[in-house]
Amino acid sequence: MTTGASPTTVARRVDRAKVVRAAARAGFVARGVLYLLVGALAVRIGLTGTSEQADRGGALAEVVSTPFGVVLLWALGVGLAGMALWRLSEALFGGAGPKGDQPGKRALSGARFVFYAVSSFLVLAFAVGDRGSGAGSTDRQSQDLTSRLLSLPGGPWWVGAAAAGFLGAGLWIAGRAVLRKYREHLEWQRMSTVQRRFMDVTGTAGGVARGLVFGAVGFFGLKASIESDPGEAKGMDDAIRSFAQAPAGPWLLVAVAVGLVLFGAFSFGQSKWREV
Repeated sequence: MTTGASPTTVARRVDRAKVVRAAARAGFVARGVLYLLVGALAVRIGLTGTSEQADRGGALAEVVSTPFGVVLLWALGVGLAGMALWRLSEALFGGAGPKGDQPGKRALSGARFVFYAVSSFLVLAFAVGDRGSGAGSTDRQSQDLTSRLLSLPGGPWWVGAAAAGFLGAGLWIAGRAVLRKYREHLEWQRMSTVQRRFMDVTGTAGGVARGLVFGAVGFFGLKASIESDPGEAKGMDDAIRSFAQAPAGPWLLVAVAVGLVLFGAFSFGQSKWREV
């Protein structure tokens, strides 16, 4: 009869925890880089009307055009894989904090694992030369997927359900940002006043901007489901561009774009102060 784990077993668990924590922090950095690039591209679109893509594909095209671009792509892909590993560990064993073991949170972590695993695969595929993998327009991908769903029995309902999920996620992301729920996951007590202010500014503005983009994707998805027209669906790029059609014009687009840049900076802060 065992009285507890052996010292060797405990040491292995500690080592695994250290690996997962390091992977998570690398993932936050990779996510931050992607959002910084997408936000910068969106700012350029708002100010100049350029035809560049303000999405993952546009960001990867920017990276690969720089010196050591392929090396940077590998770093981003591995970083996103680290994020996927962390989310998988949360889904299997529960996350940090008193509520980290709740079934709902573990299920959400599982969904995030799938998202980051796919994102990592696409970036790494792009790095090894499959230029049609990670850099495809999210607008075209959204329309292709919508077209496939519409062709299924009850297609508009499938599209509507997916769109409602994006819309709900956007409202949830923006709402949590406004309420500063991200503080619950930060090592708040050991942060300085300046560090707390940095995370509040970037976390609130960045989270609202990110939520608006998710919400816009969901809104146009609902429109596609109602009209049974895949052409109405929009990916991240067209969703961002759509803000220029609001009464505030291109300045709303620029404001959302700056918010995405701030969310990238927030991700960098999370890599340092997030409890994982």
